[in-house]
Amino acid sequence: MTLTDQFTDALTGSALTAGTAGATADGTDGRTDGRTAGRGLSGGSRPVAADGLPALQHLPVPPPLDLPYAPPGPTEEERTLMLRAFREVATDPDRTVVLGRRTGELERRLRERARVAEVTACGSGTGALILALRTLGAGPGDEVIVPAFGAEPLASSVLAVGATPVFADVDPVTMVLDPADTERRITPRTRVVVPAHTFQSVADMPALVELAARRGVSLLEDSAVAMGASLHGSAAGSWGDIGLYSFFPVKPFGMVGEGAVLLTDDAELAAAVRRVRDHGQDPAEPGVHHELGIDSRFDEVQAAYQLARLDTLDDRLAARRAVVDHYEEALAPLRSRGLLLPEQGPGISPCLYVYAVQHERRDELAAHLAGHGVGTRVYYPLPLHRLPQFARYAPAPHHLPGAEAASSRHLALPLHHHMTQSEAWQVTEAIRSFFA
Repeated sequence: MTLTDQFTDALTGSALTAGTAGATADGTDGRTDGRTAGRGLSGGSRPVAADGLPALQHLPVPPPLDLPYAPPGPTEEERTLMLRAFREVATDPDRTVVLGRRTGELERRLRERARVAEVTACGSGTGALILALRTLGAGPGDEVIVPAFGAEPLASSVLAVGATPVFADVDPVTMVLDPADTERRITPRTRVVVPAHTFQSVADMPALVELAARRGVSLLEDSAVAMGASLHGSAAGSWGDIGLYSFFPVKPFGMVGEGAVLLTDDAELAAAVRRVRDHGQDPAEPGVHHELGIDSRFDEVQAAYQLARLDTLDDRLAARRAVVDHYEEALAPLRSRGLLLPEQGPGISPCLYVYAVQHERRDELAAHLAGHGVGTRVYYPLPLHRLPQFARYAPAPHHLPGAEAASSRHLALPLHHHMTQSEAWQVTEAIRSFFA
């Protein structure tokens, strides 16, 4: 029996039957109130007022809720898996702790899942961005277009390779890169365009692929949050010249630590990534360094841990999707009250990372939810071009209305695979009471 089989057996063999206490194979605590994969969270009919909203005064008052925004830490089952992975690697006779056979097996399994030719594991999502930019040839004198709304490494990774970040606007509703504004910012110095899937929204990859091909620039698809999402049947992360998934703990396939993978159908790009991630040496020629590289290697303990959990990933995604489906159904009537919900076009299976609504009175809504025991989060209170470290790359006036609106309006609601039916319902009832 292989190590992977042992881990998978340990994961599934200790699963508890539905309705019993304790950790189950999908990382939940065994409760059956809405956590079963594919099962919706919304309940039966409710009294309806004339405006289409439930008559809140007739609903039962829910008990006090203490629902932090962040998910709980690793379950007992997950801690057991991590300890088992550590022991297996520590006692393995080959004594390989990075970039060993477990890392290779994880790369192979993820290639099959995403239906791409090459997957290369590395040390972090930020490291993946730097590796991708390096192998796409971005450097001093080049410009790299990034969305102005998003995580700081989108721009800092550009600076890390010596290139210049250029901030493009985002769609104010989906909060992802606007292809039209992106094209307006392409110059002869533009080397790479970096769309980033954000919260639930998937970037308009067909339009961006066409734009990149027509204008002769490379496309780096930052799909750090998008494992499990797809566009028109193709996995998020597989559309660009190179893409990436992050395994940071809060991501859909997050782990206990840092890590990421890069995806591509280009064998030469993949070979370059493998060299650069390991100090510039070719895996076939250990000790022979062909170029200046970095240390962004993947840990064998983490590889073993992720292999043990990969078969249950779809169950955890389905549990997240059930929460999202409840949010969509329960909050839809509030669109008429100015609450913006994530919107997806046809043929898109969304990211299941963060569910973020938008409202002009965002801070009041957050305070109201906090008063009801519901934690929320504002991820990016300022767009990237307004952050002090990037001010020199966006001199005033540099107005990007979509990014500025997204920063001032977005509010993330709790979303993780441990949430119960009762918790999801109480979140939406607390929001509805804000508009009552």
